[in-house]
Amino acid sequence: MDQKRLFTAILISIAILLGYQLLAHRYLPPPPVPAVQSEQSAPKATATPAEGGPAAGAPPAGPATTGNATPGVPGAPATQTAVAAAAAAKAPRVKIVAPAVRGAISLLGARLDDIVLNDYRETEARDSPNVQILEPLTSPHPSFVQYGWSAPPGDAVKLPGDDTLWTASAPELSVGHPVTLSWNNGAGLDFHIVFAIDDNYMLTVRQEVSNTSNQAVKLFPWSRVRRDYTPPTSDYYLLFEGTLGVTHNTLQEHNYAKVKSSAKKRGSDVGFDETATGGWAGITDKYWLTALIPDQTVAETVRYRFIPGGAGHYQVDYVTQEPQTIAPGARASLSSHLFAGAKVVSLLTQYERNLGIPQFDKAVDFGWFPFLTKPVFYCLDYLNGLLGNFGLAIIVFTACVKLLFFPLANYSYRSMSKMRLLAPKVSALRERLKDDPSKMQSEMMALYRAEKVNPASGCLPMLVQVPVFFALYKNLYVTIEMRQAPFFGWIHDLSQIDPTNIFTLFGLIPWDPTAISPLLHLGAWPLIMGLTMFFQQKLNPTPPDPMQAKLFQLMPIIFTFMLARFPAGLVIYWSTNNLLSICQQWFIMRRTRLSRPGLART
Repeated sequence: MDQKRLFTAILISIAILLGYQLLAHRYLPPPPVPAVQSEQSAPKATATPAEGGPAAGAPPAGPATTGNATPGVPGAPATQTAVAAAAAAKAPRVKIVAPAVRGAISLLGARLDDIVLNDYRETEARDSPNVQILEPLTSPHPSFVQYGWSAPPGDAVKLPGDDTLWTASAPELSVGHPVTLSWNNGAGLDFHIVFAIDDNYMLTVRQEVSNTSNQAVKLFPWSRVRRDYTPPTSDYYLLFEGTLGVTHNTLQEHNYAKVKSSAKKRGSDVGFDETATGGWAGITDKYWLTALIPDQTVAETVRYRFIPGGAGHYQVDYVTQEPQTIAPGARASLSSHLFAGAKVVSLLTQYERNLGIPQFDKAVDFGWFPFLTKPVFYCLDYLNGLLGNFGLAIIVFTACVKLLFFPLANYSYRSMSKMRLLAPKVSALRERLKDDPSKMQSEMMALYRAEKVNPASGCLPMLVQVPVFFALYKNLYVTIEMRQAPFFGWIHDLSQIDPTNIFTLFGLIPWDPTAISPLLHLGAWPLIMGLTMFFQQKLNPTPPDPMQAKLFQLMPIIFTFMLARFPAGLVIYWSTNNLLSICQQWFIMRRTRLSRPGLART
């Protein structure tokens, strides 16, 4: 009875997996695409509105901006005109030249709106353009970072706005050479924004105000990350993309749809807001992050916003909870940080430790089970550092996992070997008692107990693989370390599917069978995996039930087509595991046969 239940469970599992593959394949990771859309392939955004910047930073108490700052409802943009767009394109810029990034800061509105990553390209091609994560207002998908100030309601203070033209202390920002942007409001206030950059992706930003007037001034410094378009996302459950951050040591994740729906329910443009001391917040893609890191000792309000109009506008902003009071002849400043770059785990951890940024490594979506996925990542990353290849790291990691579960696998394979030797006795029992199923079942169980055989033990090696399989899949899919990581031969990206296809005779026939069905993509490594699974199955005892035997014969074919749509690194792991299992199982079977010659002859 236990054996029948086991096979029934296997049959149900296969049916679920097949249904998942056939009916829900559109939710699986798509075939390789550029990590960031090029201007030719990106959807053309409608005219980008002006930002309403200072108002966008208004705290709950409602500091409004006056003077030449953008008026209106906090966070709501006004319509951008063609003249404004042309002005933004012609505005002078400060170049950014650093080891990891290059780009520019527009002096019109003091927008950091151009960040290109020097070490990452959109595709594997050598001539592929570098990834750009911040883009000017005139691009098809504008995204930028901006800093400014708001004044309390009723205070007539002339503040810098989106049309303010700043002056720069130097034409270029580089490591060890900060740049100061300056603007005087003509009424006794000097505004300064000081930018400094490190060797990687972190900028230090200091907002300063000097008061040379004869009266005190109160101001709220603010900062924001803005996207004036709705980014394309994978919409896959393994990956989070959207607005995220940490407040009160709690990760707050709101995808674009959630921010939009939450704002609509509130009847405003704010989908989430919270006041806290410390933390960080920003907008994340699969591999890239733009995050504001406020002063960790100052209470600030963070907001995730959706602003209607055009192609949609998403914003994450910080504003101090209490205003800064600048007395006559005094100066006030507020320092913060900005991360704009690749989500390299070691780098995020280093910033977390050195700058005291709480849980900054959670920018990488390790999922609900980080206690499992993170150790697997660190192990693979360490092995890659030793071997210089993530494919080799996966193979060595597979061997380590096999070694870790060696006692359990030994028990399972010994039991399976005994079952194989017991097959003649089991067949005789089934034939002799075929008219009395109850007695047949009880005598079979008695035989298994006498020989110390567990008929369900054959599932143990596969069950212990499930958590490791999931953790490896998660790491291959979300960590940038695995992105475009090559193996040998035709595998140039372990995080993508095997690019070869047997249905094109591995490139000899110029046609695309996946246009008919995604199932018609079957690469070389999935075939290797299927063959190893077939040979491993031959070492297992044949089920006495003909229906069960046919089902087991189909399993290598089913799993071959299933895994053909998974990352190549995962298929290499499974194939290596099968090969090691074959060696281990053959050795145990041979030793069992030699140690039980009487049973083998029965």
